[in-house]
Amino acid sequence: MNRRTRRTLWIVAAVLLFLAVAVFLRSKAPPEAARLLPESDGILYVNLKPMRAFLPRNPKPPERAPEYQQFIDTIGIDPERDLDEAAIALHRMANPNGPNGPVAYSMVLEGKITGKRLNAWLDAHAAARESYAGHTIYNIPSEGRTVRVAQIGYDMVAVSNYPTAEMIHSMLDRHETAAWPFAGSSLLSRHYHEVPLLSLAWGVGQIGLPFSESGAIHIFGFALPLEADSTIIASVTPALSLGGALHVKVVEIAPSIGKAVNQADALNLLLMMARGITAPLADNAANNSLKELLRTAEITQKRDRVTITATLSPSLFSSPATNPKTPADSFSGPGTSK
Repeated sequence: MNRRTRRTLWIVAAVLLFLAVAVFLRSKAPPEAARLLPESDGILYVNLKPMRAFLPRNPKPPERAPEYQQFIDTIGIDPERDLDEAAIALHRMANPNGPNGPVAYSMVLEGKITGKRLNAWLDAHAAARESYAGHTIYNIPSEGRTVRVAQIGYDMVAVSNYPTAEMIHSMLDRHETAAWPFAGSSLLSRHYHEVPLLSLAWGVGQIGLPFSESGAIHIFGFALPLEADSTIIASVTPALSLGGALHVKVVEIAPSIGKAVNQADALNLLLMMARGITAPLADNAANNSLKELLRTAEITQKRDRVTITATLSPSLFSSPATNPKTPADSFSGPGTSK
């Protein structure tokens, strides 16, 4: 083998090694939509594209408020069909009785959701506009709040109802460095490595904030013995061996081992009560799915961590979703109404 051949082989090997490392790093990196989010108290992410393959199809079109349906028809975008990914940052509000309630949102939405028709709607309904980092930010009034919207790519929209423009500015700034796979907020840096691989949806940080009421977290009508500002790592992954079911895992990082023991005991007691309350419910798809969720739920404690696991049937989501009351609410995130 001559020198030129050896040199060529070394170059090819180096390129292949570089590509392998790049692919590996990219597989471990948070999704781009999540990397664009600003600093926050919690992050929620859902990848709707594969999720649609696991959830049952509803043959009937969803019931929508007339003004929301008109909004969809005007912009030519159906979120249920065209939205592929959503990453949401949660910002705790100093005044929980303000127009944002206890939490404000910043979101990055990805899919077939941009275009001239959306721009025309934003331009017609904006109370003000701002040019920042080469993008136009539209300020849309909504129930005492200002929802800021900017198209940041051919398939990506940034939205924030934070009281100031700080958060949407941060998202536009991060878009300039989005190619770096480990860019993102400090919250992602601390906790994303604990999110299971192939998760369809996940959350890290104080993700109980949207579900909190008087300091407690409410799920399916049950008040959980967890504080809204608990650090939680939650994920939903496909359980391929169970006919399209989903595996749910929630980990709470407690302030101490003693607190974790108390939390685990309280959650196990609540689980027993929930199983007893739901046992007499009539047999139907929703009730049976809820019973299956509670039957498969397990709560364990190790050191300062409390782990909840369960199996989620896709039929639990077969009922029509609640739609936003106004077009601006479709941008402002859940639970932001006064």
